[in-house]
Amino acid sequence: MMNKIKTLVVAFLLISFASFAQSNDQPLKIGYTNVEYILLQMPESKQIESELKTHSTQLENQLKAKYAEYETKLQAYEKGAATMDKVVRDDKEKELMNMNSSIQEFQRSAQTSLQQKEKSLVDPVIAKIDKAIKEVRVENGYTYIISNQALLAGPEDGDISPLVLKKLGVDPAKAQATPEPAASKPAATTTPAKSNTKKKN
Repeated sequence: MMNKIKTLVVAFLLISFASFAQSNDQPLKIGYTNVEYILLQMPESKQIESELKTHSTQLENQLKAKYAEYETKLQAYEKGAATMDKVVRDDKEKELMNMNSSIQEFQRSAQTSLQQKEKSLVDPVIAKIDKAIKEVRVENGYTYIISNQALLAGPEDGDISPLVLKKLGVDPAKAQATPEPAASKPAATTTPAKSNTKKKN
């Protein structure tokens, strides 16, 4: 899930960075943080993961049911094709091709559905983090807050992540280390076998 969230995080950072105006009478003070890290520490993170897993499993099960039905009808066609009347055989072939197309369309719509579900769950949490970062910036006199992913070097006291976590009600002392992003498995991506329904004269 988390590597998909990076796109949302990058968009958030660009918007937030552009909104931080530098005051002429204030010395330049730059802080940094990691929005993905903060998101992973929040209680909402586990709920998001759970809901996405449930939604993904539902889509996977629907796809498996469609594919099982397709396989059953394909096997029945292959066993009886030689003895079928041409009209019946043509009708069965058309049905199988339509089922194949339906499965592929379901795969595409399932991916879209999962992405929309993820966005609807993540966006409100990102907005909370955005608000907290801006409040921490103002309260601590920072001119800019940047992503630590774009930071090559900097002082440890420039990391505002503990302050943001505290602002969000998360104990920084209990925060976990940033995990390596795992390659997420797309939901509902089983590709049906191509219909072996060559017409027989």
